[in-house]
Amino acid sequence: MHRRAFLSAVAGGAALALAGCARMPPWDFPTASPRVGKRPTSTPQSVPSFTPPVPSPEPTPLQGPPQLAKVSLPAGAITELPGHSALLAWTVDDGIDADVVLKYIEFAAATGTRLTFFLNGADPGWTTHAALLRPLVASGQVQLGNHTWDHPNLNKLSDGRVVAELQRNHDFISTTYGVDARPYFRPPYGFRNARVDRLAASIGYSTPVLWYGTLSDSGLITPEQVVSFADQWFLPGHIVIGHANFPPVTTVFPQLSAMIHTRGLQTVTLNDVFLKP
Repeated sequence: MHRRAFLSAVAGGAALALAGCARMPPWDFPTASPRVGKRPTSTPQSVPSFTPPVPSPEPTPLQGPPQLAKVSLPAGAITELPGHSALLAWTVDDGIDADVVLKYIEFAAATGTRLTFFLNGADPGWTTHAALLRPLVASGQVQLGNHTWDHPNLNKLSDGRVVAELQRNHDFISTTYGVDARPYFRPPYGFRNARVDRLAASIGYSTPVLWYGTLSDSGLITPEQVVSFADQWFLPGHIVIGHANFPPVTTVFPQLSAMIHTRGLQTVTLNDVFLKP
């Protein structure tokens, strides 16, 4: 199977765990899935219902950097943000389509949206558009996390190859963007186990980052479906996973930005929230 095979949009149960990545593997479902919460049957008062507006020519600017009292990282994997504040961690994986990477960068620059990219250095967009992304990374508006070099299932690799995948991507991020992505890594497909966690921690990647909600756009879905998934998962305290793989998400950036405003959410990076160990 081609490593960039299509992954259909799904929501709920174990299938949602695989909505985390487009490179669908020919092996079993993960034994430890990202957290999947049930959508409430009624919308909480603190989270207004959302009606997509008519897209405007330019995205609506968002708030600036948050003034937060950072907290210590918990042990083990994280799937959501601490506390009860209206914070949203919008994370973006992969980078198969260089033009989608570019549009995400342009969107962040135009709106002030704070994003965390879990990138694969093997995808060329992260090199092609590095000059545009570097200022956002340097300012802290965009954070970079380690998603391995070319997106293998780490559970299936030897010890040496697990370390090599993370180390090569670490070196790429450091050389290209001048930042240290540690301690955050996102295992491809959400696949990890105690051995993978131990090996990652041996080179400083001690915090696996999973998710609590997905745009389900690792494969090709419609713009309307992207908005629908955002409506379901853009909620306080959630870490939501999206992908820089297919164009539909880039056509609804104004709607997603408006949704964040309507719900009184503030986008944050992981570095905004957690103290580095």
